[in-house]
Amino acid sequence: MNNIVGKRREPLSDTKLLMTITISIFVAMYLLAMALLGGGFLHPQQIFDMLNDNASLIIVSCGLTIVMIGGGIDISVGAVTSLVVMSCVLYLNNGGNIFVAALLAIGIGLAFGLVHGYLISYLEIQPFIVTLAGMFFARGMTTILSVNPQKVTHEGFQSLRDVKIEISWLGYTAKNGNLVPARMELGVVIAFVCLIAVFILLKYLRLGRCFYAMGGNQQSALMLGINVKRTRFLSYLMSGCLSGISGFVFMMHTGAGNATNAAGMEMNAIAAAIIGGTLLTGGVGNVAGTFFGVLTLTTIKKIVVSSGLNDPWWQNITTGGMLCFFILLQSVVLSRRNGSKKKQS
Repeated sequence: MNNIVGKRREPLSDTKLLMTITISIFVAMYLLAMALLGGGFLHPQQIFDMLNDNASLIIVSCGLTIVMIGGGIDISVGAVTSLVVMSCVLYLNNGGNIFVAALLAIGIGLAFGLVHGYLISYLEIQPFIVTLAGMFFARGMTTILSVNPQKVTHEGFQSLRDVKIEISWLGYTAKNGNLVPARMELGVVIAFVCLIAVFILLKYLRLGRCFYAMGGNQQSALMLGINVKRTRFLSYLMSGCLSGISGFVFMMHTGAGNATNAAGMEMNAIAAAIIGGTLLTGGVGNVAGTFFGVLTLTTIKKIVVSSGLNDPWWQNITTGGMLCFFILLQSVVLSRRNGSKKKQS
């Protein structure tokens, strides 16, 4: 009995606390949109549309979460995604194989991750500079491949792109009385596989714990026997690989390649990771929070559009305001939390 009384509930870790805040805000925001705006927010298909439109962003954000937890940054992911899309479109239009196109996408991503990881980890060049150079290089290569938009004409790929997962019990009845089932694209399944894989890596595998240790305090990580250079190298390699997968998923969604594909995706991915509770300083973050960060970012944009503010700058303003709000919220929560810990000690 004394043992039961004496037990204290352990406080949430910083990662879980920030993730809980993000999920709570997303749920409150979506429920408010349902109550005030109605329309599409009342149908489950709205959630599926958000997932369909942002499957590639979810994958890229997972890679950036790994890098940011380790204390790094990668601003090349959007440009790499664009290069992958254009490369795969041109390859398929010239009679290529779908499986080989998928390998090509992953190969391009791994190549960028390999170069970035080596320059940052072993030559100790600043991550921002290296990935900035990678971003310009990828954009230039995309333009060299084709300045004009390219649509995928490969019949096999079109058939793959048309595959939809239908969930009838989450559908709704249209005005003509027909049942419209909820539809989810194949890219969403790939995004969830990547999300679950990264979640398991960060939570249960030693490498994931090494990312947190490296981002929290590099000197402490070295004292624990962690090979910091190799760990940082692997974080960028994984980010590049996920960028390649993201490019293939992006192509499955749009069915076309363009020099401006995925423009600004890296900023949206960073914003989603921060909103999800990942700190730029490293050591704190979770891909589950990042997932809800993507949904929160998308929801606020849809709310703006549903409110009649269709001009693109309103979405940018609200995104910036939301990002500032979450950064301020994280700062306040963590500062108070650390202050209370000091008082207890």
